[in-house]
Amino acid sequence: MKTRPIGIFDSGVGGLTVVKQIFKRLPNEEIVYLGDTARVPYGTKSPETIKKYSVENADFLMRFKVKLIVVACNTASSTSLDALREKFSIPIVGVIKPGAEKAVQVTRNNRVGIIGTYTTVKSKAYEKELRHFSRDVEAVSKACPLFVPLVEEGWLKEGVTFDIVKKYLKPLMAKKIDTLILGCTHYPLLKPVISKVMGRHVKIVDSASSVADEVHNILMALGKLSGQKKPKHKFFATDAVEHFVRVGEKFLGTKIKGARKADYV
Repeated sequence: MKTRPIGIFDSGVGGLTVVKQIFKRLPNEEIVYLGDTARVPYGTKSPETIKKYSVENADFLMRFKVKLIVVACNTASSTSLDALREKFSIPIVGVIKPGAEKAVQVTRNNRVGIIGTYTTVKSKAYEKELRHFSRDVEAVSKACPLFVPLVEEGWLKEGVTFDIVKKYLKPLMAKKIDTLILGCTHYPLLKPVISKVMGRHVKIVDSASSVADEVHNILMALGKLSGQKKPKHKFFATDAVEHFVRVGEKFLGTKIKGARKADYV
């Protein structure tokens, strides 16, 4: 059981930012990653559709006898965790709770900003989790739908990117937040631009490292941490595998070898 892999899925390549942190925190664990590139983006779809996709994605990962599943997608985490936990008996970890917990820990004035897709923002999932950890936090959220295509296009340093980020974040700056949650796994690649716009006084919370910590703690508590010296990782995409690899390597910061097409979509 210890050597069974960790399953991770996302609507596309964004979840590879979570994989990157799990590689650092849990270097002995085997990973099976699934990017649902045939049906990306999730952020514009209904909660019912996202739940259906999430269950199908988890079903695919279960073929590999995974011992834990990470829902490395904020939109899916905001809509589908209950449905997944009801169907599957293994631990299911989302990205929202770890990010909210970290934000509560680092905020100084209890004003926390949240940026994400339309569906994530509309769900108010982050607000609910923030209140769970602290009743004193005042949250303000903003959907930033253009951030994902900017990242996928690789426009990370262009002037137009700075202008778009500044326009989206202006309302949050007016609220004098001191902490900003990146509520989408694509957004960490825009972190330098976001930090420049917000200023040094605003702490940026990327939930990926917090997710890796939570996965470590769960597996350690269950006695299921792997001791493999050279784990073999598997990468799947539901469409456009070559594009997935090309863009995904920017997220992962290393080569993606042997990626294949998932056969259920």
